This record gives sequence, structure tokens and C-alpha cells, in this order.
Amino acid sequence: MGVQENGNGDLGLSGVPLGAKNKYRRMDSELTDYGDDDLEVVPYKQTQEERSSSTRKYVFACAVFASLNNVLLGYDVGVMSGAIIFIQEDLKITEFQEEILVGILSVISLLGSLGGGRASDALGRKWTMGIAAIVFQFGALIMTLAPSFQVLMIGRLFAGIGIGFGVMIAPVYIAEISPTISRGSFTSFPEIFINLGILLGYVSNYAFSGFSAHINWRIMLAVGILPSVFIAFALCIIPESPRWLVMQNRIDEARSVLLKTIDIEAEVEERLAEILKAAGIGIEEGEKQEEKAVWRELLSPSPSLRRMLITGFGIQCFQQITGIDATVYYSPEILQTAGIQDKSRLLAATVAVGVAKTIFILVAIALIDKVGRKPLLYVSTIGMTVCLCGLAISLSVFKGTSLGVALAILSVCGNVAFFSIGIGPVCWVITSEIFPLRLRAQASALGAVGNRVCSGVVAMSFLSVSRAISMAGTFTIFTVISAFSVAFVYKLVPETKGKSLEQIELLFQKDRNWQEEEVELSDTQLLVQQKNESIEV
Repeated sequence: MGVQENGNGDLGLSGVPLGAKNKYRRMDSELTDYGDDDLEVVPYKQTQEERSSSTRKYVFACAVFASLNNVLLGYDVGVMSGAIIFIQEDLKITEFQEEILVGILSVISLLGSLGGGRASDALGRKWTMGIAAIVFQFGALIMTLAPSFQVLMIGRLFAGIGIGFGVMIAPVYIAEISPTISRGSFTSFPEIFINLGILLGYVSNYAFSGFSAHINWRIMLAVGILPSVFIAFALCIIPESPRWLVMQNRIDEARSVLLKTIDIEAEVEERLAEILKAAGIGIEEGEKQEEKAVWRELLSPSPSLRRMLITGFGIQCFQQITGIDATVYYSPEILQTAGIQDKSRLLAATVAVGVAKTIFILVAIALIDKVGRKPLLYVSTIGMTVCLCGLAISLSVFKGTSLGVALAILSVCGNVAFFSIGIGPVCWVITSEIFPLRLRAQASALGAVGNRVCSGVVAMSFLSVSRAISMAGTFTIFTVISAFSVAFVYKLVPETKGKSLEQIELLFQKDRNWQEEEVELSDTQLLVQQKNESIEV
């Protein structure tokens, strides 16, 4: 038996005699076959290296362009933390109106997430991203020109719907076009761009804070319109998802996209066959009937789908109820409570928070496909628990002291750093990986709804709860919730590194725990490695 390993890291056996030529080769293989034709060695290796490089660049470009909508979400989160100070001064809004203004975007974005799931199944993944950019741009324009709190709220509603569309579809699209071996890194790109947007928002706050209160917050919000121009350009370049094309019975187009995103040509048909099987393409159903079947299956899930929903919905909720949006939106208020009073120093400190958040997301991207999803989640959730506890202490025991200020800044920066290295990006990676193809868009939309609802609840209640039980008490609650997230990861989140989307679906259908599955996979890899060595000899 010859042993083959496809370009995405999936292992399998082929019935090829030891002396026969084997067309299934690794892209970095030294040999083209098991025969004696050594003249083909160098040309083959050069061809595969060139193809591999071209494929990586193409998928990288698609992931970057698909993630541009997430800059809009990040920028809004970052810029509103500073702009709200000047909006209060200019429009004379109350503290309650401030909470509504900040939190309503997350609540309304759940409508966009639900609509985005349906739209992406009907119109396609990439055109749903285009709709998201247009709606957000319209909302940002209204906010920029708003003469009153009421008009500003109308702009927030449109911006929230646009963000809801964009935030759920980007990870799904990237997961569906990425090769297995690098899917985790590429699917984390949306989180990178959220962090980049937050950092740009903080920098914008600091840069424009010198203008009058009537003008500066409008400039801050207007800058958020600029990424939409690049999104329009991106839609002309990126392809449609091959898995969506299969669901539309456009098989030849799907094959064409796969040829651009997979290193080994021979593997394209293998992957296409898996997608066809997962899509149930042989079942002749109308589009409307299929849509009803999706929601019926989500509302009455099988045991395996129930496990997927608990994992996907749960990790999305834990990402937000540990208080990350409270830390980011209200970082000036948190640091002010700790003892910093000067506005310029407050905004400068928030820039440091944005830098920490952005740097550590890059660390996550470098590690996610090497060490796996779960190790990063463990480091993230445990680190966040420690930092949230430290923040609670700084706001109570050392409140108003120089030590308290230093501990508060360190704890806030540490919290966002640990968030970025794990649960921030991995949450979206897991959610985009675990659901079956026919349910993926709308099940991911449900996860995004949970994420946005929890984000909205935290953002809209943080100041009121902090006033009722103190800010230190609020962060003590976040500390306890974060500790529970560690147990959730251990018990209910599987390791998906190195598995194709179709293999992950099968993983949930097996009545075994995650640890047993991971041990079996390691044993299989060792067996195939040993067989490879014996073949080379």
C-alpha cells in the first residue's frame, strides 16, 4: 500500500503498488514518483513550489479583502470610546443616553447577523459583504451630520445592521476558501482587522481631540467611511465561495475556485467530492424548501448538531460576557476611576490598550495552526481571569494611588492582550469550522447573534451596574464568568487543527470525548509517518 498525504494535511491510504508511480505527492516532495525517472525531480519541485506560492498569495489576498468590513466594527468600537466624551459635551446627552448610544449598535447588529445568514445563502458570500459595506457607509454618513441625539441614533441603527452583516459572513467565507493546513490563520484575519480598526479609532480620538467639541467627534466618525472604498474594489477581485457555488449547483465554477486555492491539482476533485457529499447535492429540493429545512433542523437539532450549537453559541457568548467590550468602550472611564483625570492622558492610555490588542492578535495568527485552537484558548481564558481580578483589585484596594493607576493600566492592557491571543480570534475560527455546509451560514449567524446580544447587554449596562455595585464589583463578576469559560473550553470545545471542514462535521457525530479523538489522530499520523519512512527506504 502506498501512503498519500494531500496538500492540506489530510491523511489517507491509496492502493498504489510500491513500484508504481504515485501522483499524490506533497508540494515540498523531492520525488515525483517511486520509479527511476530522476530527470523529473527538479522540474516537479519547481512547479509545485511556484504553485504553492501563488496559491498562498491568492488566498491571503482573499482573506484580507474579505476582512475589510471588520475594520468598520473595530473602528466604531475604538472611536466611540473617545468620541462619546465630546458627544456628551456637544449634544448634552445623559448617562443613560450614553449607554444606549454605545450599546445599541451591538443589539441592532444581531438583526444584521440574522439577515446576513439568509442573504449569504441566497445572494452569495461576497455580495453579502458588499451589502454590509453600503449599509454601514450610509449609517456613518448620518452619524457624521447628526444635529441631535435622535438623528445620531438613526445612524447607529444603520451602522449596526451593516456591521451585523459583515461580522458574521467574513469568517464563513474565509473558512470556505482556505486550505485546511492554514485555515485557522486565515480565518483569524477578521479579528486582526477588528483590532486594527480599534487601534485606528483610538489614534483618531487622540489626533482630532484638539478640535472644538462640535467638530471633532464628527471628524472621528466620518473617517470610518473610508474603508468602504477599498471594499468596493475588493468585490471585483475575490471569488465566490466554492462551497456556496456547489450549493447552487454551479460545480464547474466551484472547481475553478478550488484550483486557485488548493496546491495539489489532484486533490481538487477529492475536495470537491467531499463538498458535494456534505451539501447533499443529489437531493432535488427547491430553494425555498431548503431554506425552511435549514431552520427546522436548527430549531429541532439532532444530538450531534446540538453539540455543535452549544459549542458555537457558547463560545460566542463567553467571548463577550467576560467584559471585553466594557474594557474597550469604557477604558477612559475605567482609567479615570483608577486615578487618571487629564483627558489627553486618558486618550493616550487608550492608544496603549489598542497597541497591546493589535500586537497580540498577530501572535495568535502565527500560532493558531501550529499549536492548535485549544492551547490558545486555555492561555487566553486563564490570563483574562487573572487580569480581570487584578483590575478589580486596582479599582478597590489601590484606588486613587499611583500603584493603582499602574496596576489598572497593566490589567487593562493584559486583558485585551490575552483576549487577542485566544478567545478573540479562535471564537470566530471555531464557529466557522464546526457546522455542516448546508447549515453553516445560518448557524454561524445564530452564533453572531449571541455574540452581539451579549456585547450589547454588557455595553448598555456597564455604567449603571458599576454605579450600583461599584466598578470593582462589576469586574469581580467578569472575573468569575471568565473562570467558568476555562471549564467550558475544556469540556465542550474540540481541537479542529489539521482537519478539513467535512472531517470536523464527522467529529461531532462520533460519541467520543475530544481527548480520545485527539489521541487517535496523533496515533494515525505516527502510523502514516512510519509507513512513509519505510516506503522511502
